[in-house]
Amino acid sequence: MYDYLTLKKRIFIIFLCSTLIPFICIVLISYYTIYSILTNKIQNGIQSNLRQVELSLESTISNLNHVSQQLAFPGSVGKKLDQMLSLEPSQTYERSQMISTLRDELSLVTFTNPNIGLTLYYFQNDHTYDLENVGVKDQFTPEKLPLLAQYSGISYYGPHISNSRFDNNFVFSALRKVDLPMRDDVFVYIESGFHLTQNILNNDQFGGGNYHIFLDNNGRIAYTELPNSFVKDTIFPNFSSDKTHGMQSEFYWFRQASNQGWSIVSVIPKADYNREMNQWFLQILLFALIFLGISLLMAWLLWKMVYVPLNGFNREIKLMAQNRVQSVNVKTKIPEFDFLLNQFRQMREQIWELFAEVERKEKRRVDLEVEKLLYQINPHFLMNTLDTVHWLALMNGQDEIDRLVSSLNKLLHYNLGKLGEASTINEEIEALKQYLTLQQIRYDFKFDVQMHVDEEVWSMPVPRFILQPLVENSLYHGLSDDGYIRVDVSLTNAILISIQDNGSGMSEEKIHNLLNNPEMENKKVGMGIGLNYVKRMLESQYGDKAELRIQSVIGKGTTIFVTIPILEGNRRHD
Repeated sequence: MYDYLTLKKRIFIIFLCSTLIPFICIVLISYYTIYSILTNKIQNGIQSNLRQVELSLESTISNLNHVSQQLAFPGSVGKKLDQMLSLEPSQTYERSQMISTLRDELSLVTFTNPNIGLTLYYFQNDHTYDLENVGVKDQFTPEKLPLLAQYSGISYYGPHISNSRFDNNFVFSALRKVDLPMRDDVFVYIESGFHLTQNILNNDQFGGGNYHIFLDNNGRIAYTELPNSFVKDTIFPNFSSDKTHGMQSEFYWFRQASNQGWSIVSVIPKADYNREMNQWFLQILLFALIFLGISLLMAWLLWKMVYVPLNGFNREIKLMAQNRVQSVNVKTKIPEFDFLLNQFRQMREQIWELFAEVERKEKRRVDLEVEKLLYQINPHFLMNTLDTVHWLALMNGQDEIDRLVSSLNKLLHYNLGKLGEASTINEEIEALKQYLTLQQIRYDFKFDVQMHVDEEVWSMPVPRFILQPLVENSLYHGLSDDGYIRVDVSLTNAILISIQDNGSGMSEEKIHNLLNNPEMENKKVGMGIGLNYVKRMLESQYGDKAELRIQSVIGKGTTIFVTIPILEGNRRHD
C-alpha cells in the first residue's frame, strides 16, 4: 500500500510522524503521571474526609454516652428520678417539687453541652416519655429509629430526622437504660445537636458530588443519601470487613470503619470522580489539535516548496510521452532542480534518438525473420523437380499422382511468392483449396470443408499465407473422418475471418504454446508454418490493430478468429 502513496502524502505522513510521535509520547507520559497524581489526590482527600467524619461521629457518640451516663442511675439526676418515681400518687406537692428540680438539672446538663439536642426519659412499658427539654413529635417511638450500633447497653441511632417538634434536621441519638432499682423499663433518650450533624455530613473536601452511607456492624445500610441506588435496611453490596474501597454500578465508594464496628461510606458518581481528570484531558486534547494544525501547515509549506519543481518534471515527462518539445525552458530558481531538469531534457533527446534507431533495427529484423520463414518452407529447386514428376505421371497414366503433384506445385509457387508482396482473399482461397486437395490425397480421409466469402472482400489485400496455417491447425489437432471445417470471411469496418472445426479441441496451455512456441508447433505441422507465423505476420504488418483469437472446448472443437484492419489506400481492385 505504501508503494502507491504520492510524494505529497508521504511528506505529510513523515512530517506528522516525526512531530506527533514525540508529542504523543509526552502526552501519554503526562497523562499517566497526572492521572496517578489526581487519583492519589482524590483518594487521599476522600479518605481524609471520611476519617474526619468518623472522628467527629465518634466524638458525638462519646458525648452522647457521657451525657447519658450523667442522667442514668446512680448519677445524681438518676437518683432523683428514682426518688420521684417512688413517691406516692397522693404526694403531689413533693412530686411537683422533684420534677422542677429534675428539669433544672436537665437544663443545666444540656446547657453545659451545646451539642446536645432533645433529651427526655422514655418509659418503654407505657410508651410514654417525661422531663423532655423541648416539644416532642407525636408517635415518638425510639425502637423504630435506624440502629447504627449497639454496645455496652446503649443503642445508637442515626442519622435520622429529629424527634423534636421544632426541628426537621438530621441528628444522631442514643437510648440508654437508666437501671433504676425499682423499675427496669426506664431509658434516657438523647439527640445530638442538628448543627453538629449537618457539619459532619457536609464535611466534604472532595469538591464534587460526595454522598454518605452509614453501615452498622453487619454491613446493613442504616442511613443513605442515595436511596435509589443503595436501599436502606439492605446489606451494602459486596460488603467485606477488610475492603475499604471499590466500584459499584456507576459509583466509586470508600469506606472508613470505626473502632466500634460501624462504618461510614463515601459514595461518588464516576462523572464527578473523573471530572478533574476529564478537564485536564480536554486541555491536552486542545493543545494536541493546535499542534496538529501547526504540523499540517508546516507539511503543506514543505510540499509547496517541492511542488513547483515536481510539476516541472511532470510537464516534461508528459511532453516526452506526447513526442513534443517545450519551446521555453522553465526555471525553478532552485539550482539542484534546474540542473536535474537540464539533465532530463538531454536524456529525453537521447531517448528519442535511441527509439528511432531501435525502431529501424526492429523493422529490419522482423522483415528478415519473415523472409527466412518464407524461404524455409522448401528449396526453390523443388518446384522444378515437381514439374518433372508431373510429366512422368502424365506419361505413365498416373492421374492421382498427377493431381497431387500439380496441386503441390501450385501451392509452392504461391507460397514462394515475392517477399513483402501482398495477396488477396481470392488468391488465399485458391491456395487453400490446393492445400486441402493435397491433404485429402495424402492422408486418404474425407472431411467436409465449407467456405463462405463475401463478394466485396474477394479483392481485399491481405498478407500472404494467412488462411492455410489456420486450416492446418484444425487438420493436425483432432479432426476425424466425419469432421468439418468452416471458413467464413466477411467485411465490416475490417476483414473478419473465422475458421471453425468440430475436432477434439485444445486446452489453454496448448493454445498458448501454439501462439508463442513455434519450435513445439513445428514438430506436428507438416509445412513448418503455423499459428505463430500468422501472429507475428499480423503484428509486423498491422501492430495492435489486428487481432488473432482462439476459442476451444475440449471434445467439441475450436474456432479461430482473425481481424485484419482496412488501412487507407490499401484497397485492391481486380
